[in-house]
Amino acid sequence: MRQVPGVSLQRKLLLWLLLPQLVLWLSGGFLAWRIALQNGEKGIDQTLTQSVRALARQIKPIGDGLLVDFPKAAQDILEQDPADRITYMVSSPPGRFLLGNAQLPPPPPVNVVVDEPFLYHARVDDRPVRVALLDVNYGTGPTRQSLRVQVAQSLTVRERIAQELLEQLLLPMGMMGLVLSALVYAGVLRGLQPLKRLEAQIKRAGKRNHNPANPLPPIELTSAPQEVYSLASTINGLLEAVARGQQKEKRFLNDAAHQLRTPLAGLIGQTELALHESHESEVRERLQKVLSAAERSAHLVHQLLQLARSESSVAMEPLNLPQLACEVARDWTAKALAAGIDLGYEGEEHLSVQGHPLLLREALNNLIDNALHYAGRGATVTVRVYITAPGMAALVVEDDGPGVPEAHMGDLFARFWRGSDKPGGCGLGLSIVEEIALRHGGETLAETARERGLRVGMLLPLAESLPPAQRP
Repeated sequence: MRQVPGVSLQRKLLLWLLLPQLVLWLSGGFLAWRIALQNGEKGIDQTLTQSVRALARQIKPIGDGLLVDFPKAAQDILEQDPADRITYMVSSPPGRFLLGNAQLPPPPPVNVVVDEPFLYHARVDDRPVRVALLDVNYGTGPTRQSLRVQVAQSLTVRERIAQELLEQLLLPMGMMGLVLSALVYAGVLRGLQPLKRLEAQIKRAGKRNHNPANPLPPIELTSAPQEVYSLASTINGLLEAVARGQQKEKRFLNDAAHQLRTPLAGLIGQTELALHESHESEVRERLQKVLSAAERSAHLVHQLLQLARSESSVAMEPLNLPQLACEVARDWTAKALAAGIDLGYEGEEHLSVQGHPLLLREALNNLIDNALHYAGRGATVTVRVYITAPGMAALVVEDDGPGVPEAHMGDLFARFWRGSDKPGGCGLGLSIVEEIALRHGGETLAETARERGLRVGMLLPLAESLPPAQRP
């Protein structure tokens, strides 16, 4: 099942750090709005309390009546601001209108304490107001009178003050939020830098290690947080365990191939000797089958041994690739003539690559052997060395045989895959070629040659194109 990467750690950290900050910022704005409203209401309550007491002091008893000493100028001052007008009403007994604004609503059904202001919310002309109420008693006995004074103020000013206060708070809060967000973002990036360095180091180690069979070098971090250091130590332990497993596998393959070569060589020799001494047709036929099986087994053991060698550490040196190709091609000339195949060389006369002569010879031997085996009698096999892309040289073997279908081109370098049932192969030759190409920092090439046939080989970097650290 293909794993799909989730949300990056950087985005998760930013989300969990910035989202609570946004929630707190909005909550802070709402609380600031509520506090501004409460403070505005407290200011209105103080003003109304003072106003209702002052107005009550202007009312004095005279005989059986009341004298309201409230000049017209004071009334005009109270009602001069339409948006924040202060209205009043005097009633005696309480609820019986005498003076002021008769539209002021009565208080809720509560017990009002005499000489103690009572504050409540109401609506006048569909606008919210805050009302202060004060009951006062005058006189004694039969001349005793009860007087109620109400003073109301619109809440529009309270809301305006709260809005202005919120606007004044929002700007610094917004600036602080932006600065804090920038600091959080920079802190997250800085905190993730050790992971970025760890990723870059692993990538560089993978690029320097051209051969995937070689173990990756351990990760070295000079300074890193404890969590990243623990992660690097765990990865180093895993790499060390993988390297030990690879070494055990190589040693087993190498030892097994060495141990099998001697008895197989003896079996082949004894079978050939028995064939030479035997004259019965049935015995010779069976011995011939034994000899063929033993030769195939010996070839397989040889290929396994070469595969183990190609995956081991070897020293590279500069060499002339065309010269090596010509020498190998000459070694196969006799076998090619015996098979009725025209074997030749075409290409450059001098191209310097950084490589291992024995490994490159083995790779070219496998390419030529594969071509001679499957091209068929009467075919033409050509070894070519030429420059492909800048800094890259191609070492290929081309034939005009039956070739391989395009659908199976990707299977050519798979281990133990064979393109036909023709006896004699074991399916490891081209896998060895691929291992050797990777060891030299190159890659393999497989394509149809002209109209038919097959072109198989390696693309190798020229010595001049190698980094200074990899040059001789």
